[in-house]
Amino acid sequence: MTTQAGAALATAAQQDPTPKKVRARHRWGDIALRAAAVFVLLYLFLPIFVIVLFSFNKPAGKFNYTWQGFTLDNWLDPFKYPALTQALKLSLNVAAVSTAVALVLGSLVAIALVRQRWRGQRAVDTFLVLPLTAPEVVMGAALLTLFLDFNTSAGYLTIVLSHIAFEVSFIAMTVRARVRGFDWTLEDASLDLGAGPVRTFFKVTLPLIVPGIVAAAMLSFALSLDDFIITYFVSGAEVTYPLYVNAAVKAAVPPQINVLATAILLVSLLLLGVSTLYRRKKFQG
Repeated sequence: MTTQAGAALATAAQQDPTPKKVRARHRWGDIALRAAAVFVLLYLFLPIFVIVLFSFNKPAGKFNYTWQGFTLDNWLDPFKYPALTQALKLSLNVAAVSTAVALVLGSLVAIALVRQRWRGQRAVDTFLVLPLTAPEVVMGAALLTLFLDFNTSAGYLTIVLSHIAFEVSFIAMTVRARVRGFDWTLEDASLDLGAGPVRTFFKVTLPLIVPGIVAAAMLSFALSLDDFIITYFVSGAEVTYPLYVNAAVKAAVPPQINVLATAILLVSLLLLGVSTLYRRKKFQG
């Protein structure tokens, strides 16, 4: 019986029960799915390719809109325009300061929401999502009204405070997704072994949620660096990189704008690659 069953299984395996028409449909379906994926990726990355390409352009006039010829002069002198350089420095400064403050506040909020249970927690969750769903125009106008009511002049401080206001929500939601899978019995074990709450947090809890915190920090930094609408309301006389680009569209668009944007992109990719390799090495080790 065993020999006959084996022979029957071998004969069935050699015969393909799938009709050729069905296999052809599956093949065309896979091709269509891959083609759609390629189209979506091209749609997403085509503007980035244009930014990188036109950083090597040699425009004939003030506007870097049409391809005139290849040159490396733009990269040899990326800080040719002091106003553009100053705007980029201000954006990087605001992004770094606001991300550092919002990272601490948002991470603590995320840990508190996951670890503790209290009455009215759903209301807190709703209020946490409101900055993410509210139109930026409305939020910018509301923040400007708030600062005017407190007689606070628009400038660097108002920009930082405004960025912290919307970054906390993004960071809290990102870190919260990481903390939800945390095994809290590890903290109990650390406390049972004699470690204090502070030492337990820095030696046990924090290292395990660091990937979520790093991801939240990168997202927050990028959002702050890219923000235009809210910053436009509360900037006063300060000019950030997005505000400079918006004003340059009406007067002149030098290729150095594309150069600095490409440099930021390359640095971001480098940091992302280093972070990925570090986590992979740490996981394998």
